[in-house]
Amino acid sequence: MLILTRRVGETLIIGDNVTVTVLGVKGNQVRIGVNAPKEISVHREEIYLRIQQEKEQQRSGVAPTPTAEVKEDSDSE
Repeated sequence: MLILTRRVGETLIIGDNVTVTVLGVKGNQVRIGVNAPKEISVHREEIYLRIQQEKEQQRSGVAPTPTAEVKEDSDSE
């Protein structure tokens, strides 16, 4: 794992077309912005795991367990 230190406003670049920018720090929370092409999925870990679980349930024919909808943060609000 690569460990980096960044300050608010600083960016790191992944590959040729993904950037991650530190937007703010408040207490123990860090707000980050991710710019990536539309064909690259970007999810919080818990959302990604839920998507994978639902895909596995669909493959096995098990009905997914209802869960509360989680809204992704968006700067377009």
